[in-house]
Amino acid sequence: MKGSFISFEGIDGCGKSTQIDLLAKYFTTQNKNFVKTEEPGGTLGSNEIRKILLRENNFQWSVETETLLFMAARNDHVEKVIKPAIEDNKIVICDRFMDSTIVYQGMRSPQARKLGLMLFEQIGINPDITFLIDMDPEVALNRALNRANNEDRFENYGINFQYQLRKNFLNIAHQHSERIKIIDGNRSKENVAAQIIESINNIDL
Repeated sequence: MKGSFISFEGIDGCGKSTQIDLLAKYFTTQNKNFVKTEEPGGTLGSNEIRKILLRENNFQWSVETETLLFMAARNDHVEKVIKPAIEDNKIVICDRFMDSTIVYQGMRSPQARKLGLMLFEQIGINPDITFLIDMDPEVALNRALNRANNEDRFENYGINFQYQLRKNFLNIAHQHSERIKIIDGNRSKENVAAQIIESINNIDL
């Protein structure tokens, strides 16, 4: 046996967290051994980086510096959580991974994209399957802005930014169709969850 790595991607407010929770409940009913985690975050050090990256008062970072911070958080997360869990034959469910860095930072700076991909080569791990929850950016943004947290830095870039994010996520999904499965997030959460579970069962995780 070996562990598996599942990531979830999408624009802000697309419903990733809801689907991750529903998948975790399903795995529990199936007696699957899994770890649920998120990026940036997952470790004490990565959570500290998350605080300085996602809050409104941190617009002073250049996109390149922002990328370095995300990659530092990712490296710590992979070393301490993701790789050990996979080696322990667990399924890792991660809210965002490298695709988000390519989109959120890479679309704003070719240098940031190049920098992120160069550093990612040293991390050396990719999800076995990625679910891109695709939905109407206006609906998603409205949902995201109504969440009760203070991590709304990217949401505050506005609706045009969300449309650009969606376009770039879909471009990556088409480029990596063997790994990334596009899920229609405009449907009910139950229907979305059913499609995700069907996909997972088809690859026998």
